Amino acid sequence: MQHANFVHLHCHTQYSLLDGAIRVGDLVNRASEYRMPAMAVTDHGNMFGALEFYSKARAAGVKPIIGCEVYVASGSRHEKSGAASSSDASGHFILLCKNRKGYRNLCHMVSTAYQDGFYYKPRIDWNLLKENNEGLIALTACLGGEIPSLITRGRMDHARQRAEEMSRVFDNNRLYLELQENYLPEQEVANKGLIELGKDLGLPLVATNDCHYLTREDAFAHEVLLCIQTGKTMDDPNRMRFANEEFYVKTPDEMAELFKHVPEAISNTIEIAERCNLELDISGDNYHFPALSLGEGQTPSAALEKDSYAGLEERFDEIRKLRPEFSDDEVATYKERLKEELGIINQMGFPDYFLIVADFINWAKDHDIPVGPGRGSAAGSLVAFALRITDIDPIPYHLLFERFLNPERISMPDIDVDFCINGREDVINYVRDKYGRENVAQIITFGSMLARAVIRDVGRGMGMPYGEVDTIAKLIPNPTGKKVTLKDAQKQEPRLRELIEKDGRVKKLFDVALSLEGLTRHASTHAAGVVVTPKPLTEYLPLYVDPKSQGQVTQFDMGYVEQIGLVKFDFLGLKTLTVIDNAVRLIREGKNPEFDLNLIPNDDEASFQLLSRGETTGVFQLESSGMKEYLIKLKPSCFEDLIAMVALYRPGPLGSGMVDSFIKRKHGVETFGYDFPQLEPLLKDTYGVIVYQEQVMQIAQVLGNYSLGGADLLRRAMGKKKAEEMAKQKKLFLDGAKENKLDTKKAEKVFDQMEKFAEYGFNKSHSAAYAYIAYQTAYLKAHYPVEFMAALLTEDMENTEKVIKNINEIRNMEIAILPPDVNASCCDFTVHDKDIRFGLGAVKGVGGGAVEAIVEAREEGLSFESLHDFCERVDLRRVNKRVVEALVKCGAFDSLQKHRSQFMAAVEEAMESGQKIQREKESGQESLFGTDQIVTQSGHAYGKLPELDEWPENVLLANEKEAIGFYITGHPLARHSDAIKRFSTCDTSGLMDRTDKEEVSVCGIVTGIKLLNTRKGDRMAFVTLEDLNGFVELVAFPETYTQYSELLNSEEALLVKGSLDVGEDACKLLVNEVVPLKEVQARMTRRVHFRLTTPGLDERQLRSLKEIVTRYRGECDALIHLVVPNRSETVISLPEELRIQPSDEMMDDVEKLFGYNVVTFE
Repeated sequence: MQHANFVHLHCHTQYSLLDGAIRVGDLVNRASEYRMPAMAVTDHGNMFGALEFYSKARAAGVKPIIGCEVYVASGSRHEKSGAASSSDASGHFILLCKNRKGYRNLCHMVSTAYQDGFYYKPRIDWNLLKENNEGLIALTACLGGEIPSLITRGRMDHARQRAEEMSRVFDNNRLYLELQENYLPEQEVANKGLIELGKDLGLPLVATNDCHYLTREDAFAHEVLLCIQTGKTMDDPNRMRFANEEFYVKTPDEMAELFKHVPEAISNTIEIAERCNLELDISGDNYHFPALSLGEGQTPSAALEKDSYAGLEERFDEIRKLRPEFSDDEVATYKERLKEELGIINQMGFPDYFLIVADFINWAKDHDIPVGPGRGSAAGSLVAFALRITDIDPIPYHLLFERFLNPERISMPDIDVDFCINGREDVINYVRDKYGRENVAQIITFGSMLARAVIRDVGRGMGMPYGEVDTIAKLIPNPTGKKVTLKDAQKQEPRLRELIEKDGRVKKLFDVALSLEGLTRHASTHAAGVVVTPKPLTEYLPLYVDPKSQGQVTQFDMGYVEQIGLVKFDFLGLKTLTVIDNAVRLIREGKNPEFDLNLIPNDDEASFQLLSRGETTGVFQLESSGMKEYLIKLKPSCFEDLIAMVALYRPGPLGSGMVDSFIKRKHGVETFGYDFPQLEPLLKDTYGVIVYQEQVMQIAQVLGNYSLGGADLLRRAMGKKKAEEMAKQKKLFLDGAKENKLDTKKAEKVFDQMEKFAEYGFNKSHSAAYAYIAYQTAYLKAHYPVEFMAALLTEDMENTEKVIKNINEIRNMEIAILPPDVNASCCDFTVHDKDIRFGLGAVKGVGGGAVEAIVEAREEGLSFESLHDFCERVDLRRVNKRVVEALVKCGAFDSLQKHRSQFMAAVEEAMESGQKIQREKESGQESLFGTDQIVTQSGHAYGKLPELDEWPENVLLANEKEAIGFYITGHPLARHSDAIKRFSTCDTSGLMDRTDKEEVSVCGIVTGIKLLNTRKGDRMAFVTLEDLNGFVELVAFPETYTQYSELLNSEEALLVKGSLDVGEDACKLLVNEVVPLKEVQARMTRRVHFRLTTPGLDERQLRSLKEIVTRYRGECDALIHLVVPNRSETVISLPEELRIQPSDEMMDDVEKLFGYNVVTFE
């Protein structure tokens, strides 16, 4: 095939974030279509897409030229003042890799641009270019390049001088003057000057097009993309824009026609392509392990074997503590399995990997950083168990090593490790220090513009009304765990099709969104991945600096990092490990100093009873309302049941009926059998249901004569559902069954069942490891509920919604939550006998330094006796007025037996006195008359509080909520609890378990409202509604907000009806109707009950009650319950003339007379 005589050397893919609109695959396909022998990618300032491009171009038979359009500071890259951001301060410059040396130099410079040259953009400078230009070809870039910019500003002499200087750096004809033709007047000026410079200085010319989108028709979508980048709209005259529609991937013929006056500029593109011959190993087969520190003459294989056998002996000691009957035969079984695993690991060349992982995990354990028992398929490895990489014994639970590491399919082992969130970074720092910081980086991940998000982004960029765009976005199905494209949505949702067909604006929105869908929107740091190399990372790839964390991150994502043979490790943060660690610490500090969670029995009756009751709030993996329902039905009685539930509670199995079948079979409601007796030992723990991938592998081994490695390949094939491969595997299975003299029809039936269940099958090793954590948390909650819930509250103290949920659970457990107290609280939530004391660290605005100061002052002397004593003794440099006021509002001074209103009125004076005394102490002075003689400016004697009534309840509770984010001593909705149960269909804690678009009714009070104007100028609102269990965001569109604005801006208890918008992480309630709860209550109530305790009840109170009933005369029957505690209850029906109208005001009056919890509505 004859190649074209032109190659594009200036192309911006989607990795020129929110500027390039070309997908890498589309660019490569276009190069193939145009018969271009090569193609270059030159994204702005980064190489994010370089390896994806290299890989796809090679596969398509197009020579990939890796490059970058770098930003070059005019002075030093270290200069970061205001002048460094001016138009004269930096220029664009194209660099293309000729070879491996050039690739390494480009990686180094692009990395340095982020690491120490970043100022608005990642910048290099000429000092860096002079040192690192070998193996690179340079182009002078677009109008943003230094030389074209000088020419267009009439500085031709300076341009000539810079061109000469650049050509000396890029000697041997490695500098090309770049011509473009985009019909801009300034480009014409630049081209004339560049051609002149080329003649005068003997520099070659090269023709490019500054490609930002694939076709001319994509220009409008690209303009919208720029609006998304800059936060502007298309109708903004000041928005960033391209001048015309010429920035697309032009054909070779188009380019030849544009530059027919300088044909050498076209032919030079081929010359450059021929000079660029970068070879990278992207096979993924050659691994670059970091260097290990081993004893002299010791090999990684020998070290692994020694450590594994020694570790196994330690594990035997632990097993014997739990199972004294552990036999010699079992020991032999373990040792044989260990020998087999070591053989496979050494054969595959991975001993280094295990030693590295074991080293940092055991460092963490030695430094009291909690580590998870395992994660993923690694829990199936006995070597990992022996080395303490995992803490779950794979043998009792029939976990398979080959599911983790398959000798018949060579691939790097993948051990994901959970660490306590607070210690994770310490472990990563240990790895950085051990292997060298220049050799360790976290891994990048890219966020894409997916279906719903791209509709919203494009709608915003096109200036369409928010409400309209939101309605369209919500028509796109959003099933859990499935990615829906815009084309899928168009097929599935008739209302969306109708809108597109009937409304031209919606069609335009959808067309642009289709064009931009899937483009990369932003870069961030992967939650877990860390890469470690034997040499500096820039020998292998470029680096990025995450602007949020300032951490060093690879510019290639995880797949491409592995493709070039780099070794990555996954460090995950798991909050539950921190909760467990804190709970164990509290247990050891109090009830049981010898407590060891590793020695708890795995058949504890109290734990399984707790699980069977569904009391699993706070229990790892088992706390959703849906899971609670299934646990109550299942009534798990053994650890295997728990492993199964972790595996089964996923959308696939739930939708297939597997879970219901599993439960019925456990309880004997559904009978089952086995097609072959050989299946019983494999499936009996799951009642004949194929739940795990490992079961598929074992069935293939036992019935079909597969090796476990071959069975793993079968499992993978079933997951991929490739018809040709499945036909081949089915024949293998049936041939094996025939060899075993098994009935062919039955064997075929079993294979079909395996294929069906493989779609839903889960990794048992992962389920077992996570069920182990779930069981540990259930055990702690069952046996040490106060300690466990205190630890849970501490870990969640930054998350108000979770704290509310946990406090409600604690109250259900009949554990008291003691309010914050300056004389008793620490930073964390703590155990106080059988109660939990609120932590000062959970009070808003009270930072760690302030809490430390309070605790230090308390420990140095006695308890604080007064507000003034507090202000004298705590370090007021760390405890300011705002902190003291927050402590007053949340009730932390209540134990001093005065009203919060009094404390608040005295704060300023108390702090002034305290500051004066602290200054005098520092200077060694004492008050002449002592502190008792100090008189304040307000006239009160020192330490005496003003005589004030307490705040009204609504003010007291509002202040409490302001200080800690929720109510602790009461709740404005508490009095309505009966009405809420009757009139709401759910509470806020269960909304995420509901279905999208479901109609619900929720009772609550408004605690926040944010108003905004639509494009039409109409007012709409985002409203925070709080109930007794949490929060939900309400969305009131203009028409609804206009109708209910008064209620939504009130402090009334409300019943809100609407439809749910359920997302992946949160849900919103789209408001249809708002009704005051008192109106609903009045409308629906038939009887009002007054529950009065007779001891202490007098005639005056009864007369007052009669006056209240008379004042609120209505249509409801009234009943008085006279209660003698623990003895009797007498019910008196009031006469018809004393029928009553239920209302909040009536309830207020009764509660002022008798206290709370007296009135209920029926």
